[in-house]
Amino acid sequence: MKAYSGTGDKGETSLYGGTRVEKADPRVEAYGAIDELNSQVGVARAHVKSKKLDQILRDIQRDLWILGGDLASELVTANVPRITKEQLVRIESATDELNSGLPQLRRFILPGGSVPGAELHVARAVCRRAERRIVALSKIEAINPEVLPYINRLSSMLFVLARTANKLQRVPEEEFVREK
Repeated sequence: MKAYSGTGDKGETSLYGGTRVEKADPRVEAYGAIDELNSQVGVARAHVKSKKLDQILRDIQRDLWILGGDLASELVTANVPRITKEQLVRIESATDELNSGLPQLRRFILPGGSVPGAELHVARAVCRRAERRIVALSKIEAINPEVLPYINRLSSMLFVLARTANKLQRVPEEEFVREK
């Protein structure tokens, strides 16, 4: 089997269900941003040394695979896995648990720290961009109503994961202090 088909050579692709759209279509932009986010989470995961954080990131990657497929199909398409309220509750619970072990923030912090912490901060920023793409899509097409709450909570979770990774690596957070 070839690794390419050539069906996209004219700037089009197929959604689940077979509908052909331009590769610049807002739906393709949205699920493409999720693919980028999933890849960035994979980079962060490659650097994380904690089994607990690795498992959380693995679960996120599986959710993102479902989320990408959810966005790559119109709501009328049957038999496509969708992001659910249960996945949202799972990441909220994990975020709350991890956040309870972190020092309270008094100021903004600069993204960075350890390699896994910095990679997770990048993932958070990529997540926010994906969220903007999904919001743009939702203004012109119907999407699963669980998608926006999930992606919004995920960016918060990635922030907490970055802070947790830095804490586990014993790398202090650098607060943003405006120089005079």
